[in-house]
Amino acid sequence: MTAQDLIAFETEIADLFNAAKIRAPIHLYYGNEEKMIELFRDVKPEDWVFCSWRSHYQCLLKGVPREELKSEILAGHSISLCFPKQRIVSSAIVGGIIPIAVGAALSLKRKGEKGMVHCFAGEMTSETGIFHESVKYSYNHQLPIRFIVEDNGKSVCTDTREAWAQKVLTYENDRHPLVTFYKYETKYPHAGAGQRVQF
Repeated sequence: MTAQDLIAFETEIADLFNAAKIRAPIHLYYGNEEKMIELFRDVKPEDWVFCSWRSHYQCLLKGVPREELKSEILAGHSISLCFPKQRIVSSAIVGGIIPIAVGAALSLKRKGEKGMVHCFAGEMTSETGIFHESVKYSYNHQLPIRFIVEDNGKSVCTDTREAWAQKVLTYENDRHPLVTFYKYETKYPHAGAGQRVQF
């Protein structure tokens, strides 16, 4: 899977959304293709991936067939894509996926199974109590999990730094062993593809 493959998929989904072929919310990636490919070099087949409503790239990079993914999006499931076979789960509930990811990591440890958990979250979610508590619990119990914080500056329609009155976010310059933080700029709005109603 190349950066061009990822961009081509999102472009097709954006066109379908703008043509009113998708009648449910979508959240698109753009501008972080190389970073996502880099992150997924550490994701093994036995690993679990948990993410929020923006998960098309994760699905593709985890091995979900392109047409199967497209079919689920066309059916209106873009914000809650789940593919147990590929061990990928997403949720549209802000912060809702995080404790589930921690539970999966705890299960892997207790059962002595191979694999680890990769949990994606946005920068606004990373400032919530549920995120901080989950990171602390995972670190203190030495769970096989890493948290990836993606800062695209969207946070629905609210600037995260302005909302929390802090110039630097908690994990932005912190070298926490379980947290990877990165920034990227995207051409898409928080939801939709820019030509139809925004959610």
